[in-house]
Amino acid sequence: MTSNMDLSPSTFTRDLTAGVVVFLVALPLCLGVALASNAPLFSGVLAGIVGGILVGMLSGSQSCVSGPAAGLTAVVAAQIVSLGSFQTFLTAMVIAGLIQIALGVAQAGFLAAFFPSSVIKGLLAAIGVILILKQIPHVLGHDPDPEGNMAFFQRDHENSFSELGELLGHIQPGSAVIGLVSIAVLIVWNQWGQRKKSGLPIALVVVLLGIGLNLFFRQLGGRWVIGASHLVQVPVAESLAGYRQYFQHPDFSQWSNPAVYVAALTLAAVASLQSLLNLEAVDKLDPRKRNSPPSRELWAQGIGNVVAGMIGGLPVTSVVIRSSVSLNAGSKTRLATIIHGILLLVSVTLLPGWLNLIPLSCLAAILLVTGVKLASPALVRQMWNQGRYQFLPFALTVVSIVLTDLLVGILIGLAVSTAFILGSNVRRPLRRTVEKHLGGEVIRIKLATQVSFLNRAALALALNEVPRGGHILLDAHDTDYIDPDVLSLIRDFKEQTAPARGVEVSLRGFRSQYELQDQTQYVDYSSRDIQRTSTPGQVLQLLKEGHERFRTGQRLTRDLTSQVIATASGQHPLAIVVSCIDSRTPAELLFDLGVGDVFSVRIAGNITSRKVMGSIEYGCTVAGAKLILVLGHTRCGAVTAAVNLACAPETAASSSGCEHLEFIVRDIQKSIDPLRAQNLALMSPSEKETFVNDVARRNVARVVEEILQESQTLNGLVQDGRLAIVGTIYDVATGNLEFLPTADCNDRQVVDVI
Repeated sequence: MTSNMDLSPSTFTRDLTAGVVVFLVALPLCLGVALASNAPLFSGVLAGIVGGILVGMLSGSQSCVSGPAAGLTAVVAAQIVSLGSFQTFLTAMVIAGLIQIALGVAQAGFLAAFFPSSVIKGLLAAIGVILILKQIPHVLGHDPDPEGNMAFFQRDHENSFSELGELLGHIQPGSAVIGLVSIAVLIVWNQWGQRKKSGLPIALVVVLLGIGLNLFFRQLGGRWVIGASHLVQVPVAESLAGYRQYFQHPDFSQWSNPAVYVAALTLAAVASLQSLLNLEAVDKLDPRKRNSPPSRELWAQGIGNVVAGMIGGLPVTSVVIRSSVSLNAGSKTRLATIIHGILLLVSVTLLPGWLNLIPLSCLAAILLVTGVKLASPALVRQMWNQGRYQFLPFALTVVSIVLTDLLVGILIGLAVSTAFILGSNVRRPLRRTVEKHLGGEVIRIKLATQVSFLNRAALALALNEVPRGGHILLDAHDTDYIDPDVLSLIRDFKEQTAPARGVEVSLRGFRSQYELQDQTQYVDYSSRDIQRTSTPGQVLQLLKEGHERFRTGQRLTRDLTSQVIATASGQHPLAIVVSCIDSRTPAELLFDLGVGDVFSVRIAGNITSRKVMGSIEYGCTVAGAKLILVLGHTRCGAVTAAVNLACAPETAASSSGCEHLEFIVRDIQKSIDPLRAQNLALMSPSEKETFVNDVARRNVARVVEEILQESQTLNGLVQDGRLAIVGTIYDVATGNLEFLPTADCNDRQVVDVI
């Protein structure tokens, strides 16, 4: 199981150092978790040993450290009380381990991904609240015996608030001072910006401080002396064999008790979920970004819990705190985890006398501060800022766990989160937009990726809202699954309801197995009737609206194949676009047009010539176009060349090698202000770009004038109101259009439509 570990000298040294650091942090945490769980302190150390050595050897993770987790304290404490004895709890723990092994063998590691993050964060925050409430009495030196704790749990069913009020009856001054000083040290440490780089195990510092103050108070005597009931009580034996008497074993006589199996399922669910979530979190912390196998982690943790349950240890999970300490200390492989487990074993057998000098209040302080981190105000603000759909499940999970128990709280949180998800699906299973096609408005309903029976009501409402004589497009292009009930609803509407109400139904993207064939009933291209009834102003407005759709990414849904077939017998363009050959200015894309909607005349610099004029005249007089749009653009290469050559001695042919470019350059240079061109060499790059763009605008305005002056045919159409000529500049950087005013005051039609 350890064959894939790097055992080179340098790696071993880093893992050894990291293992020592993790041991120093884990020892007080093992004792503190046992204390918070109302379990024997020795059980916490046993869990740390099993998690470090056994799980460390079996796990596929190179960076996760396992042991008793603070996140399970509420579950363990509640189940011990519910089952009546620690031995019966161990029975449930063994069964929970077997369940985890089965989950791992069944490759169920993916299940954690189905738990909403709001519920998970609520679970951790609730555990933090419980840790805070339960450790306050211990911090102040009130440490009732285990039987007293059991009585409190049984009386209020794990209600931490009522328990807190009763436990604050007495305070031991020595323990209270140690607890409060420990909290102060931990707070100052957490505020220190260099704490991560220091490598100092603050938990060990707090423990050593607590031992020192304990010895000091013994010298003071009187009320300051901390009695044995306020100190760690790790069993002490004269030999290693003597420790056998402290091992506890499951009470298998309770195997038929239903409560044992309820407890086992609860432990397996919570421990597995926490292990998987921690595994994912630690993988993100790993500098090497290694991926750990989640299913293998499940059965490794399951084997660890079976073994820990057989010898009297607490449940084990992967733990983020210890894992992050290990990574920060420079660990390279899971050998660091195994070393920390070995050191725990050595300490409990060789150093029990020193461990029994540790005040419970300093361990409680460590757990209390841990609880504050789990339930931090920053987390609450984060969830609040994410909106009610995240905050309400989070808040209800926290409140439910604190006031009842962990399992009930998680179920309530899941129920609320699921209700929000279902409600969202019912309200927003589809996207409804109104598209303005050439043939009229079309209501487009875009179906979701998964359309279940829960979406049927919303779709039925959307279909019923289609007005009489309207047109609806059902778009299933991105849909992977449609429930049979929804398909039946669509068929009934298409075949019965829609014809009765005069509604046209178009379908798009439906798979063959749905027995619904794609068809486009609406006109989304320029037809003879549309061209005949359109005015120049309406065509210009249509182009403006199309460009706005292009700019905002809301292009119309078009059936290009149907358009090709429909326009095969003839074309009826609405406009002629005279544009540059630049690849960024295709008219059909810029104005969100279909096949056959416009004639495109593309020439470098969007200039005119006799051949260009012939094409324009044909498009207007014969083909029936209602608008001529001269489309220039910023950063135009042809305009830039014309500007650069304006004051240069060389020609276009000599500078570029293009024999015929001179004809285009000379035409564009008619739009250059010669006085400004003389200062071209003195211009900065930004000033030159502004000058080039200004020439492009002047060139567009000049071309508009030339079209009117050179063609009496087109000028006559303009005077009759049957044609308009407009100039515009397309900004290649922003995608915006700038429509230019016409210089010809006699062109009333152009002025009106602009």
